[in-house]
This record gives sequence, structure tokens and C-alpha cells, in this order.
Amino acid sequence: MDLAKRVSKIKPSPTLAIDAKAKQMKADGIDVVGFGAGEPDFDTPEHIKQAAIDALLGGMTKYTPVPGTLAAKDAIRAKLKRDQGLEYARDQIIVSCGAKHTLYNIFQVLVQEGDEVIIIAPYWVSYPPQVVLAGATPVIVETTEENDFVPVLEDLERAMTGRTRAIVINSPCNPTGAGYPRECLEEIAALAMDRGVFVISDEIYEKTIYGGFEFFSIAQAPGMQDHTVIVNGLSKSYSMTGWRIGYAAGPAPLIGAMTKVQSQSTSNPVSFCMPAVEAALNGPQDFVSEMVARFDERRRYILDRLCALEGVSCFTPKGAFYAFPNFSGLYGHSCRGKAIENSTDLADYFLEEARVALVPGVAFGADRFARLSYATGMENIEKGMDRIEKGILALDR
Repeated sequence: MDLAKRVSKIKPSPTLAIDAKAKQMKADGIDVVGFGAGEPDFDTPEHIKQAAIDALLGGMTKYTPVPGTLAAKDAIRAKLKRDQGLEYARDQIIVSCGAKHTLYNIFQVLVQEGDEVIIIAPYWVSYPPQVVLAGATPVIVETTEENDFVPVLEDLERAMTGRTRAIVINSPCNPTGAGYPRECLEEIAALAMDRGVFVISDEIYEKTIYGGFEFFSIAQAPGMQDHTVIVNGLSKSYSMTGWRIGYAAGPAPLIGAMTKVQSQSTSNPVSFCMPAVEAALNGPQDFVSEMVARFDERRRYILDRLCALEGVSCFTPKGAFYAFPNFSGLYGHSCRGKAIENSTDLADYFLEEARVALVPGVAFGADRFARLSYATGMENIEKGMDRIEKGILALDR
């Protein structure tokens, strides 16, 4: 069957593929420890669930406006004003079916064939495919472990051409956990405004930060709000991954175009989830800080275990809930004749021999690394790290 050529240019999400494979192995009775999926293991807070239940029982089961209800948009506006000091009108807000859907809409309306989008590596796996699906070209700018995975301004400047339409910022970052300092973001903002480049700021992990790191949105930089679209959602901060609620805040023409595209694809997000948006953003926030404190305990434990492994180093994440260890010191070794030459080999080895699922770094544009999510219980983390340690010791030296 002949399919559209654009489909052949992308691959399925590797993080979801690894998670699906691990879940299938578990269903087959195989004991697998999963470090793959970026999904908090905490339940959604009761008051948020109750808001959706009440809406459902109250008959809120019909279409809403395409970009979400006015009340939900107002809750988002209030959050942005409260947390970032940024003021947005209702026509500058759109609610979509998850932050991934939000990003897809942005690329569809912002870029086209001939345009370039700068993406900072290591990057979230879906940025490049979504740019390609929009007809544009991803331009990858590397960062280094030695520089805390923070982009160097000169590297960004060199990557910009007359075709550069946008740059994607993700701080805190998936997969590294890197957090960009305010000074860095202000420099990027000045460069973007000077070159007429738009910024897409993925802030989905803004609440999941550690060790005194202070989150700063690039839209807060002087003069930058009109040149930025903020992407966020409820999945990570409120443990609502399955609810599929994301949102964007940006210039009205951009949001209007996104609404037009959304009207021809998904239409509105789930109607009875809209009161849950209000409950999450307007309600008590104790859950968020308690969850982050638990994540921090796991972060410190998994870092200690990883850094104690021979041939492994690991950057200390400032946010999100991922460790991104450098396993390249193990490359060239083998077990029972099977050589490990790259992150894919490594991930296959750990899954098949150690029964541990992690995501190879090549999926994020960094083949020397692998991503481990510590959004899972401490018992799982301990068991998984024990298995990784044994797996490394089993390698031929």
C-alpha cells in the first residue's frame, strides 16, 4: 500500500515502544523493572478527580468551545499571572489534548517547507518528528555533560540561518534534567529577538525542580512574551498523564491559527476534564510539593547508585524525573558473545539479560547515554539498580 512520504520520514515514539515492550513482557509473566515511561506513579489528587466526576454526573458531556472552556482558560491565565507574572487574554490561551498535541499544533501553524527549527540535544524524542511532519527541517545543536547540558550561545548563533523560524527550549529538560539558568535564557531571548526567531518554550516540568534551582520562563525576559509560545499541561505536575490536557499561551494570531487546526482535527479537549483544569490550577498545591519531595529522594538514591558503577557517570538533574547516565564506558564490552557498541545494544542487553527497561540515548540524540525515569516506587528503583549493577559485572572485561 502506498502511504504518504512524510510517514516514512519518522519512527514511532521509542519511549512508548520501550514501555509497551516492558508491559508486554510483564503480561507474559516476566519480571521486568521499567525505567522507561515518563509517568508519575502517584494517583491524581482526589479533589481533581472529583471535579471531573461532578462535571460528568452533572451532564457536562457535550462539545465545548474548541480551545477549551472560558473557565479553564481563566484558570490557566491566573496560573501564569501567579507563577510567572505574565498576563494573557483569553484569545491567547488554547487547551489541547496533551502538551504533545499542543506542540503538534504549534509546528503545524508556525513552520513550513524551507523553514528550519533549532532543537537542543539531548532533546525530547517527539520534537524532530513533529518538525518533519510540518515540512520543516530540524537543526540540532549539541550540548555537553561537562557544561551541564546547557546550550552555548555561540553554538545557537552559528546554527541560525535566514531560514531559522523557531528554537525549542525545554527547561527543565527531558531527558537530561538540565535546568537553564535565568542568565542563559535572557541571552537566548536577546539573540532570538535580534534575529527575528520565535521561541517555543516547553515548560511541562516547571514544578518538578530540586536543590534550590529556580524556574524561569524565557517569556519573562524583557520584551520576550510576544516572541514566545509557552507549552505546559497537567500531566507531570498533577500526575494526570492519561487525562490528556495540555495548553499553550502565546500571541493571539498564533493561538487563533492553532484553534483553526484543532477545529479540523480533535475539536475540543474532553469536556468534563475542563473543571479538573480549574481544580488543579486553582486548588491546593500541597500534592505537587509532596510529590516533588518524593521524587527528590529517589533522585538522590539513583544518582548515588549510578555514580558508583564502574564505567558510568551521571549528571545531577536539576528538574524533571529522569537520570541520564553516560554508559559509553561500557561500550566495546560483551556478554556471552553479544557486544555492546551503542545505546541500543545497551538497552537490549539490560532488557533481555537483566530484565530492566530503559530508553537508549540515541532516541534523544545522545548515543553515549540512556534515560532512566525515577517516577516509580523506591522498591522498583532499588531492584532495578541491583539488576543493572549485576548486569554490568557480568560483562566481559
